[in-house]
Amino acid sequence: MKLDREEATDAGPVEAAAVEAREAISRSRLANPASFTRKAKAGAVKRKQLERRFSPRDADAASLRRTLRTTFGIQTLRGEQERVITRVLEGKDTLAVMPTGAGKSLCYQLPALHLPGTTIVVSPLIALMKDQADKLGEAGVATVQLNSTLNANDESEALGKVARGEVPIVFATPERMADPEALAALRQTGINLFVIDEAHCISQWGHDFRPAFLELSVALEALGQPPVLALTATATERVIEDIFNELQRPQLMVVQTGIFRPNLHYRVVHTTNDDERLLRVVQIVKQSKGSGIVYAATIKTVEALHQALSDAGIKAGIYHGALSPSERRQQQDAFMDGELKVMAATNAFGLGVDKSDIRFVIHAQMPGNIEAYYQETGRGGRDGDPARCTLLYDTRDRRVQQFFLVGRYPDADQVEAVEGKLRALAAKEPVSFEVLRQALPEMPAVKIKVALKLLSDAAMVVRESQGRLAPSQSKMNGKRIPKLVAAYADRSEHDREKLERVVFYAQTGLCRWRVLLEYFGEALPSGERCNTCDNCIRAARAEREPMVEEKPLRVSVQVQRREYGAGDTVRVPPHGEGRVLRTADNQITVEFPNGEKRTFLRSFVRRVQPGPPAAAPA
Repeated sequence: MKLDREEATDAGPVEAAAVEAREAISRSRLANPASFTRKAKAGAVKRKQLERRFSPRDADAASLRRTLRTTFGIQTLRGEQERVITRVLEGKDTLAVMPTGAGKSLCYQLPALHLPGTTIVVSPLIALMKDQADKLGEAGVATVQLNSTLNANDESEALGKVARGEVPIVFATPERMADPEALAALRQTGINLFVIDEAHCISQWGHDFRPAFLELSVALEALGQPPVLALTATATERVIEDIFNELQRPQLMVVQTGIFRPNLHYRVVHTTNDDERLLRVVQIVKQSKGSGIVYAATIKTVEALHQALSDAGIKAGIYHGALSPSERRQQQDAFMDGELKVMAATNAFGLGVDKSDIRFVIHAQMPGNIEAYYQETGRGGRDGDPARCTLLYDTRDRRVQQFFLVGRYPDADQVEAVEGKLRALAAKEPVSFEVLRQALPEMPAVKIKVALKLLSDAAMVVRESQGRLAPSQSKMNGKRIPKLVAAYADRSEHDREKLERVVFYAQTGLCRWRVLLEYFGEALPSGERCNTCDNCIRAARAEREPMVEEKPLRVSVQVQRREYGAGDTVRVPPHGEGRVLRTADNQITVEFPNGEKRTFLRSFVRRVQPGPPAAAPA
């Protein structure tokens, strides 16, 4: 199968293609909601042309099986994989919702080797694209990565390979899909498939800190509307609707295979303070076989967890956004190579990390929504063997997530400020985003980007060549701005509802799997119980061993319980030795040599030189 070089190079040299790409972006920026239907129809016509161009007739079943066996070492496809791959080879837009470990990556990797031109894979994280590119390299498949880690020379070399059609698969961040030079090189080679990996990020990340996800429809138009394959492990109806709207692909067909994975065993452990949280995590990790991940919502907590695990003699890594790229890469490689038992991390870690033997996933703090929780716990047990997923629930954690939600989206005043400042700055000529950002020092850059997206969708902002910004000719109507941001007010309320659903999951006595599945609109295959989560096990035990009312004993029972007095020397892993200040019920307050005072549950405290046990009163 050969690519028609005349068809692939009709855009001319890279420079000319760059101009064309910029013009396509500029035209798209002038779009408004009323033009959606017209653009969708035009896109449908273009996709019909692409379907004829990328006919799967040459990619016969025998050649597909041969590539599957010789390149990927796989004998047969799963049913859902075959269904998705068939649609991809036919050039049909597809959203595949498949659980972690179901082989989503193969759904674009196999077709990419049997279609003319190049497959572009938009990936949210550099670590994720590196992992996938490395695995393809080991299989003998050439790839190129376009991301912020490349220097000028490396990027020029990579774009040259793309333009010459030397690689079948190109990985890129969504931000690079807004770059005219990258789009120009991609137009040179001819794009046969536009893949969006972890497509739920369009909905979950695009509207706040990764607004580049909302610009993918612009890249699709600039690239000639190639067929789309969106991949994700989870998607509620609202997320699916978001993906449809932002990609402007109304004919996107959803292939959903279900998210139930019986080898994941869920449980919730209630905690009351930070010290108990640390001690519980150390205890669970020590009792768990194999490797695992401990997630926390804040960098401060991740660092405390890493310190506690290390002090307890556990080989632990650490991963969060404040580390340098090289530090994160080093930590991830050590974990993947089995040098570390556990990784303490924020949600920046794990997306797409293909480590099959993770036996436990602990959430030391409550996540912000069920989607994130399932995505993160789904990294356990990818080999099909059991993995335990534990959520430590502290009622205070709700406040942490509520703090993250405050001011997440731009309000009407901020959108108006962006529009007004841009109009003033670009009165004579377009300005760069950096100039606009510096003129709004009190506003986060991501909010400026989201505000610009709203304004461009309303045809109030135009992006000129080289990405420079200019206001349109019509001035913003002050009454129109609240309508623009109304959707974000609704989204903010929905975010709060999703947080309350996590609280319900943590507090419920129902089957944990049932609660998760019902959130995604699915049902348990086996009825009311999974028979593996803590609530189901507890209910089954109660049925086997019903409570029997017993007559009170007339004899006193001596309960052996070690008592502590003020001044006793004790040890509290991982804090070390200290001196007891006071005791109250089941809690002991300890002072450490550095003057720090902490209160612990009695069960976590050990006497350095035990005295004789005291008999508790009958």
